[in-house]
Amino acid sequence: MNNEVNVNANILTWAIARAGYELQTFTDKFPNVQLWLAGDKKPTVKQLEEFSKKVHLPFGYLFLPEPPKEHLPIPFFRSNGNQAEKVSINVYDTILLMQQRQDWLKDYLKDSDFEKLSFVGKFRNTANVQAIVADIRNTLNLPENWASQFKTWQDAQDHLVLHIEEKGIVTVFNGVVENNGFRKIPVDECRGFVLVDEMAPFMFINNADWKSAQMFTIVHELAHIWTGHSAGFDFRKLQPADDPIEILCNKVAAEFLVPENSFNEVWNHNQSITYAARYFRVSEIVIARRALDTGKLTKGQFFAFYEEYSNREFAKKEQQNSGGDFYATTKKRLSLTFASHINNAVKSGDLLYRDAYKLTSLKGDTFQNFFSKHF
Repeated sequence: MNNEVNVNANILTWAIARAGYELQTFTDKFPNVQLWLAGDKKPTVKQLEEFSKKVHLPFGYLFLPEPPKEHLPIPFFRSNGNQAEKVSINVYDTILLMQQRQDWLKDYLKDSDFEKLSFVGKFRNTANVQAIVADIRNTLNLPENWASQFKTWQDAQDHLVLHIEEKGIVTVFNGVVENNGFRKIPVDECRGFVLVDEMAPFMFINNADWKSAQMFTIVHELAHIWTGHSAGFDFRKLQPADDPIEILCNKVAAEFLVPENSFNEVWNHNQSITYAARYFRVSEIVIARRALDTGKLTKGQFFAFYEEYSNREFAKKEQQNSGGDFYATTKKRLSLTFASHINNAVKSGDLLYRDAYKLTSLKGDTFQNFFSKHF
């Protein structure tokens, strides 16, 4: 039985380019593809299935008459001031995955008679930094000096994320597509993104980033939720894009983490980044960024510190064990808020296991073990 199939060469070349490969490099590694492109040979169904996996494309797309027009569903900002027209396939697929989870969750919450979150978009039409910061603190039940009760900024960050999740904001930490360690998300392309929704806002933080920089990204994304604007960003050297909303969210994050009046007092007492970092329970890079904002460091001084700090963080990361607890990692990749709703929906019969597997990127025993361990 001949199971060869016809496929449009334009679709094949588009799929290869979409996945980020150079055509010549790809065909050198997979010579059969060159034969398909030249029309000298037709692929079998099995070969096309393998091809679709290599280029991270749904199998059915290979039978389209022409490449589909794919558009970024959210604005994606670059620190050089340009809004990106496209991103890598790994970032794009992650945004789509988060959208799929968000679509399911908001429908589930509506059907379960959950109310809209009143803080989403509450400050859509204002640029009052102090008012936004005060409302975020009030909503999260955090006083101005909330971080001082913790021994380290890492503990403070865990506490912050817990309060964020308790308010119904899904907070996802991941550095790869789903659970695929071969599909990494580069930090210099995507530090994070946020999908704003009145029922189910989603925040994505690139977990491959320094832990010390993630706190700023988290609060920057909170500001996006309060101002009602979805967006993604590379946030290179912690610099915002030349966009009014990005600049506003940056100011909110800075004021939330390191209030200017308090910072001035601390800096006047001791002009030390390390001292201020310990006082405010944030990382040194956040303090350096705040010192730049308030004119205590020049851009040259900040970038020099950033370079030195990044070298320290890179060396630290190299020394760390790349292994870890899969289920602890999964908890961060899914978010406890999202996972708890999945668990409740499955138990109540509102969600089939088949669909739960797809939404969580977990299957069979792995799915069962995760939920029996954490819920």
